[in-house]
Amino acid sequence: MTNTQQQDSVRISEAAHKNHEELFPNHKSTLKVTDPELIEVFDNFAFDEVIAESKLDTKTRVVLILASIIGSQAVSEYRIMVGAALNVGVTPIEIKEILYQSVPYVGMAKAFDFVHATNEVMSSRGIQLPLEGQSTTSPETRYDKGLAIQKAVFGETIEQMYQRSPKEQLHIQRFLSANCFGDYYTRNGVDIRVRELITLSILIALGGVESQIKGHIQGNLNVGNGKDILLDLITQLLPWVGYPRTLNALKCLQEVATE
Repeated sequence: MTNTQQQDSVRISEAAHKNHEELFPNHKSTLKVTDPELIEVFDNFAFDEVIAESKLDTKTRVVLILASIIGSQAVSEYRIMVGAALNVGVTPIEIKEILYQSVPYVGMAKAFDFVHATNEVMSSRGIQLPLEGQSTTSPETRYDKGLAIQKAVFGETIEQMYQRSPKEQLHIQRFLSANCFGDYYTRNGVDIRVRELITLSILIALGGVESQIKGHIQGNLNVGNGKDILLDLITQLLPWVGYPRTLNALKCLQEVATE
């Protein structure tokens, strides 16, 4: 079979083609030329089988995939997916909020390249930077507002964390309240339910942080994201994060969200 014949024989389902076109209209895949068998398997799985199991709308699904790609440290794929996100109606502010929300979880060293990639894609689309600010706190209010939203998401667990913390480690608890929650969770741009889904997607992709995954599964449940939504989230991330991280996340979900 010649290369041309092999490319022509790639069997992409109608649903996979439609869902792919929604994200990447008129995209000419170079991998379909060089790796036709891989693209046939991946596209039919990721853009047909997996999506068929979802009740999430396209925009939400792409938001969560975009968050997971940051957690996976896949900056080349991220550039492509930022363009897809803009194509399906994710706003520039929402994209920036996904990115900013990742900073306290992956660290600035890992987020740095994604900030530049985001700015490059947005600039190429004619989006003027900087975007409108979304901060709602000041240096004087960040701790109190952060602690309040921390308690709204995690309840009495936060008081217990402060009480159980060794004295020499209390500054870390204060950092969590003022920085992780006060500086980031209080921002506008996406609501708390979406922000918790974003956080969980980042953590699942990171791997090795099962205690944090369990904590944020509970946080999601507390803000109204039910077990069905979380199972949907895990399912939609599968093609992008792989089976080991997916199975670990499922185990965490089963342990936290018992029937």
